[in-house]
Amino acid sequence: MFDLTGRVALVTGGNGGIGLGMARGLAAAGARIAVVGRNADKNAAAVAELGGDSFSVVADLTAIEAPARALGAVLERTDGKLDILVNNAGTNIRRLPQEVTDEDWATVLDTNLTSVMRLTRAAYPQLKASGHGRVICIGSMMSIFGLPLSPAYGASKGAIVQYVRSLAVAWGQDGITVNALLPGWIETELTAGAKRDIPTLNDSVLARTPQRRWGQPGDFAGIAAFLASDASAFVTGTAIPVDGGLSVHG
Repeated sequence: MFDLTGRVALVTGGNGGIGLGMARGLAAAGARIAVVGRNADKNAAAVAELGGDSFSVVADLTAIEAPARALGAVLERTDGKLDILVNNAGTNIRRLPQEVTDEDWATVLDTNLTSVMRLTRAAYPQLKASGHGRVICIGSMMSIFGLPLSPAYGASKGAIVQYVRSLAVAWGQDGITVNALLPGWIETELTAGAKRDIPTLNDSVLARTPQRRWGQPGDFAGIAAFLASDASAFVTGTAIPVDGGLSVHG
């Protein structure tokens, strides 16, 4: 029931961090991976690691037509087949709420939310045609609670959870499941900047996380394979924390 052989998965931001961690899990379960990312060199390295018949598409998904174009490029390589969509690409700009500019807000929301909507909307016909479509969106611990330096990021990730719920209700009759993962503090390029900017962050994360460690991209391999497989056929509209217990720590 966990076998993904013959299925095609499109993973945005699949060339590093959490996205690559999920892509590894999907590939290990047998899926063919299409990595969509802005950096051609990182894309190529990810494809070389994933092996098999995986491939990549270079795209910046924030432009209005970019998600549909990227999807079209993937479908050209897969004879129109898409079974799994992983919306992982994201960004953050750390500022206090009173310092956030219109440009900051637009950059974060366009990347983390609007591009997700555009790509998922465009992929609907293929996901429905597959008969077992799977959508996995990446929220955040900030879908649950707030941090002072991430108002735009928190707004985008809170909205992702509500978007997932709407899709799950709308597309359930089409055999498509839609779920969100809510990462805690994971060691990636995105959080490396936060570590540099906030000297107390590492000790705070370790103290607040019951498992007393930072998460790793590999911690997302299994949950991605589960949500993409037939094992999760009756699981939809959920937001699952992958945070070492951070979100339940009183």
